[in-house]
Amino acid sequence: MHPGEISAKTPDKPAYVIAETGAVTTFKELDDLSMQGSQLFRKLGLMRGDHIALMLENHPAFLQICFAAARSGLYYTAISYRLQEEEVQYILRDCGAKVFITSKSQQAVAELLDLNQIEKAFMVDGVIAGFESWEAAIAAMPAKMIAYESCGAPMLYSSGTTGRPKGVLRPLPDTPFGELDGPNVLALYGATEDSIYLSPAPLYHSAPLFFCMAFLSSGNTIVLMQHFDAEAALKTIEAHKVTHSQWVPTMFIRMLKLDEEIRNKYDVSSLECAVHAAAPCPIPVKEQMIEWWGPIIHEYYAGTEGNGFVAINSEEWLTHKGSVGRSMMGQIHIVGDDGKEVAAEEPGTIFFEGGVEFEYHKDDEKTADSRNSKGWSTLGDVGYLDEEGYLYLVDRKNFMIISGGVNIYPQETENLLVGHPKVMDVAVFGVPNEEFGEEVKAVVQPKNWGDAGTKLETELIDFCREHISHIKCPRSVDFLEELPRHPTGKLYKRLLRDKYWEGHKTKIL
Repeated sequence: MHPGEISAKTPDKPAYVIAETGAVTTFKELDDLSMQGSQLFRKLGLMRGDHIALMLENHPAFLQICFAAARSGLYYTAISYRLQEEEVQYILRDCGAKVFITSKSQQAVAELLDLNQIEKAFMVDGVIAGFESWEAAIAAMPAKMIAYESCGAPMLYSSGTTGRPKGVLRPLPDTPFGELDGPNVLALYGATEDSIYLSPAPLYHSAPLFFCMAFLSSGNTIVLMQHFDAEAALKTIEAHKVTHSQWVPTMFIRMLKLDEEIRNKYDVSSLECAVHAAAPCPIPVKEQMIEWWGPIIHEYYAGTEGNGFVAINSEEWLTHKGSVGRSMMGQIHIVGDDGKEVAAEEPGTIFFEGGVEFEYHKDDEKTADSRNSKGWSTLGDVGYLDEEGYLYLVDRKNFMIISGGVNIYPQETENLLVGHPKVMDVAVFGVPNEEFGEEVKAVVQPKNWGDAGTKLETELIDFCREHISHIKCPRSVDFLEELPRHPTGKLYKRLLRDKYWEGHKTKIL
């Protein structure tokens, strides 16, 4: 629905609630503030197809700004506030933003930025040199619809786990603002107008932002966590009687690693649907989640690119364990290194035929690399189809280890190790080996740091050798107190791997 329709129908209904503070933004406030934002964008001369950028924590203004851009026909680029100055500068220049909005909390990075290419820079919760107050700027604008509203869209960047982030540019929707464009996620996951959606992840990531915008556009209340914490998430579900939620496997693992007494302390019976995506989920982890929360766990496989959408529910998964489902958008093709489709059960690069058109902003080479000669597109993941058409993910192609001419995908080893009771998190990758080229290395975050050492290293290597082929097992294990993992669950494996390859010829991950 159009925000104005929702506001007229339920003006005082909470649009979103900040879990940690209890701060509420009603649908009337969201409508008014987003109209004022769109008036400001129009006053600044921004036209359909222009770009803005925002770098905010999960702040109450975040979704207001996105709705203001969305109803102004603008592309809006949400930048991770965890990036450093050079990375933020790169995205600002690459996306061509005419307006940049950040918060006083991000001053440490914001004050280092060269904003000469930005026409206007705003800040919430205060100002520093070079920025104007966002609150004051929109307060001077009328809370009225601009003339000729049209659909804008996000242009988000990949997280940069495999190198320079890529801006994913899709054509602006032709539908009028307020009309459905894209998959109806609410219908897919059984949401009603009374559903309450929990978002525990950063909004600058594509999946949380897309789902939040979709639920808000249907008049649903969102509970927004500023930071994920396993126990706090359970407490929030109970306190707000959350019905729908979206997670990444790392969050499941964190909740399952809580002491049983803590896990059982909170009532999560209000949950009707828990969706997860972003990374393959270890089979034992998903089995435990279904046992704990019931058969309400849904999984999907998709990317910011929107070139395909694969989904599976609990009932299907229990008979196809490890699968991410069957395609709901875009026909799946599994392609070998020779460019030909492979047989069922044989792994290869996952390509989609059909789906949404996309390109990588200002990068014709990356756009071309994502297509094959038939025009099918890929996210660079490896997987296989079974005889029934269910897709199984193997790993990212760029994470493959080649040891003695044998291809090893580390995801299987990671999924095994993370199930060990003394392991909180793990990364597996290839390191130099003079004889074999590469060998398997594991870097482990122990549940208790006091366990780190040679005894646990031997225990984990033996544990792997009991369950999987020895060639897939780590030959050594290092320990870190915390792995460099993105809040969305993605692991910055490159940051770990690079130090082992210093002085060696290395491939780019």
